[in-house]
Amino acid sequence: METSEKVKILQDLIKIHSVNGNESEVADYLEALFDKYGVKTDVDHFSNRRSNLIATIGKGKSDKVLGLTGHMDTVAVTNPDTWQHDPFGGEIVGGEKLYGRGAADMKSGLAAQAIALIELSESKSLPKGTVKFIATAGEELGTPGAHLLEKQGVSKDLDALVVGEPTGGNVIFSHSGSMNYVITSSGKSTHSSHPSHGINAITGLLKYVEKEEHLFDDAPKDKYLGKIQHSVTVIEGGDQVNTIPDHALLKGNVRPTPSFDNQKVADLLNKVVDEINVKYPYHLKLTIIQDYHPIFTDPDSKFVKTALDASKKYFPHDVKTDIINGATDASVFTSHRPDLPAVVLGCDFWDEAHQTDEYTTISSYLATVDVYKKIIKEFFD
Repeated sequence: METSEKVKILQDLIKIHSVNGNESEVADYLEALFDKYGVKTDVDHFSNRRSNLIATIGKGKSDKVLGLTGHMDTVAVTNPDTWQHDPFGGEIVGGEKLYGRGAADMKSGLAAQAIALIELSESKSLPKGTVKFIATAGEELGTPGAHLLEKQGVSKDLDALVVGEPTGGNVIFSHSGSMNYVITSSGKSTHSSHPSHGINAITGLLKYVEKEEHLFDDAPKDKYLGKIQHSVTVIEGGDQVNTIPDHALLKGNVRPTPSFDNQKVADLLNKVVDEINVKYPYHLKLTIIQDYHPIFTDPDSKFVKTALDASKKYFPHDVKTDIINGATDASVFTSHRPDLPAVVLGCDFWDEAHQTDEYTTISSYLATVDVYKKIIKEFFD
């Protein structure tokens, strides 16, 4: 495939508005692209304008299956007036930087994976086993696509997985989980002229916030991911300034690690809620609304070393094995396969994700195509 066509594919994908939805248009584009080159695809339009896509190549003479995965949605463009470049324009500046929402996270990785499959198919360099390209809906908001695919058994036959999120060529062998939760506080309403007649639900949340600050102080540090990261991020409560509120809610996020996993986090959150409920008159209730598990693959494993060697060959700058505190679809695909080797590896850096004037570099994008092809070849050899 000519370089100009590879770049146009990425530009075309960026021009598709798939902000927290509309993945069907992306899936249709990829389906047509794969069909043009004779690559088999299966598209599941599972909801209104929401789709997953799976494409496969390989001779199938080996039982080994390598998964490559990326998501088709992007985060929102909250204030387009602050962008210097059209967020859905795919504009190229200086022949190197390609701008647009999803340029880094992660339509560049998605396109690079698709092109890698196409070029291997076109060059008659099909691997002995099977390569499964998995394009998902909704990774940025609830992961409905990945959850549906996981229930359908998409990861059951995988021997390893590459996630194409932006890493600048670094090979991410471990990342934290992500747990979002809501705590509701119930009290008793009364007029603010005699507050002692009521029970202030907001005060209940403040008791929790006070405890939460040091809740994970004694949690073990993970060898690679370090301390548990945690934050209270939203507080809502009350309706009127002269009324004691009988309801309030709080939202928070915790990043579990392999050393202090999701169940241990949930147990600790429930423990502090129970202690407050016993000691004080208001009633707190914990609800976990998102529960993504951490991933870990031994950095000395053959799979990680294969990915690192491939990246070192094609990226012009120094690359390394590393960790991130974000979460990816790998959390879903490994939920029943915690032993599944998985790495995160893609184009320009994680710090560009979700930014105003998000971009990727064309050189990084093209290098990533070659990296994926080399990983595929080495994996089956």
